[in-house]
Amino acid sequence: MNRPETTDYEDGNALAGPLGELFTADVTVASGRCTGCGHTALVAELRVYAHAPGMVARCPSCDAVLLRLVRTPDAAWLDLRGTVCMRVPMSPT
Repeated sequence: MNRPETTDYEDGNALAGPLGELFTADVTVASGRCTGCGHTALVAELRVYAHAPGMVARCPSCDAVLLRLVRTPDAAWLDLRGTVCMRVPMSPT
C-alpha cells in the first residue's frame, strides 16, 4: 500500500541527533535494506516523519516503514523490523 505523495517529511538527517544519543557511530551514513522492496539506502536518504509521538523513517523507494524511534524521559525505543540489515561504516582499527 503506497501512501499519497506528500512533502511533509524530512530527510534521514533528522535522525542524526536522536540516534547519536544511542550510538557512537554516525548512523546517518549507515545503509539499510528495506524488507518491503529490497532497496538499499543510507539512513540520511530515508523519509522521516517527526509529527507523531516519535520519529518514523520510510523507504524512499516503496514508502515502507524501516525504523521507528520514540524517546521518553528515561528510555529510547528503537524498532528496526522494517530493515533487513544495517551496515555501519567503521574506521579501521
